Amino acid sequence: MTAKRIVLFVLVGTMMGHAQQDWRKPTGPVKIYNTAKQKLMDGKQIVGVTISSPDPNIYCAAANSGFDYTWIEMQHSPLTYSDVAKMIWACRGASAMPFIRVPDATESDIQKATDIGALGIIVPTVDTVEKAEAAVKWSKYPPVGRRSQGNGQYGALYGNDYRQTANDNMVVVIMIETPIGVANAEKIASVPGIDVIFAASTDLGNFSGTKQGDKEYEAMVTKIHDVTLEHRLALGGPQAWKDRAERPGFTFFQAPGEPQLIKLGAQANLAPSAPQGGRQTGVAATEGAEPR
Repeated sequence: MTAKRIVLFVLVGTMMGHAQQDWRKPTGPVKIYNTAKQKLMDGKQIVGVTISSPDPNIYCAAANSGFDYTWIEMQHSPLTYSDVAKMIWACRGASAMPFIRVPDATESDIQKATDIGALGIIVPTVDTVEKAEAAVKWSKYPPVGRRSQGNGQYGALYGNDYRQTANDNMVVVIMIETPIGVANAEKIASVPGIDVIFAASTDLGNFSGTKQGDKEYEAMVTKIHDVTLEHRLALGGPQAWKDRAERPGFTFFQAPGEPQLIKLGAQANLAPSAPQGGRQTGVAATEGAEPR
């Protein structure tokens, strides 16, 4: 090969490499439209409402009621991806960002969840490094992960440059729920691409045979807490732990689901002299008007 041909070959290869790099990355500053992720990046606390109902009206009411994200429950509910796609689309532009707890860290589950518009993937019962790596792998496009590029409603939700911005806006949440996961917490937290590690309050007790307040239980939570913060990841837990003075540092919270919120709302509504939906007492609502 002549020197001229070698130079030409190197030049063309370099140009192709730059073209590929430009295709994979935003052309300007990082574009963050996932407001929940932005708050986490800013060190703020965020709270997500748990959604198990397929009713788009219920979903929209919850997604526009002040929560930062929706914890769409696909591990412990009969929700289908078709149900969830309709819910997310019906409430596009809601203030709460759509997150989905998938059944497992499989390509199939995560691919469908991201294609229908999830900006957060929550993976349950992560015991091993391999499962944590799979969560990142299927949630992110190359070169970070192995997410396939196909059709989905994500473009209509987040813009024509979605392919270039998706990785920066995706939140990967790893749930540690077992003594095995706790034992591997250091290795799990070291996996690149994880944003949040969630200490699962119910299943830590379920899998260990202990309960909150027990020495063994609290030691597991402490280890998750310490390892997560040491690796500068966001720390998640139930909303009841939001103001735990003895163990500060939690910033990512799961709030109750629709049944409990409806019950709490009804109790507040029926309380003596309680304002009705923010209106002046004694002034009736106008039927068909937007609730306040």
